[in-house]
Amino acid sequence: MVILNPEIDERTVAPNLDKFLKVITNDGGTIDNVDIWGRRRLAYEIQKKSEGIYAVVNFTATSEATQELDRQLKLSESVMRTKVLRAEEAIAQVAAEAQRAAEKAARPAKAAQPAKA
Repeated sequence: MVILNPEIDERTVAPNLDKFLKVITNDGGTIDNVDIWGRRRLAYEIQKKSEGIYAVVNFTATSEATQELDRQLKLSESVMRTKVLRAEEAIAQVAAEAQRAAEKAARPAKAAQPAKA
């Protein structure tokens, strides 16, 4: 996941990402999916900004190419934050979050039921 500076034009997000993703393709990796979510409100301010442009990229690459991509993204001034996860870790995090949400939704339902005598 990449969070870009909201001051850049949203039409330039894909070309900007392509420059970085060439690291992956030049090393023999593949770009599986690029999902640009657009401008979203941040949970907390980053660099005194309350919004950012989110993009999620799924790719297959070597460890070295992934580290180089992460390094180049962190050096770019237009990139506010990055997070690189292995697919297994991301799937586990999504599953854990879904389980927490289901448990949280079940708690009020139990509390609303009257006690049996």
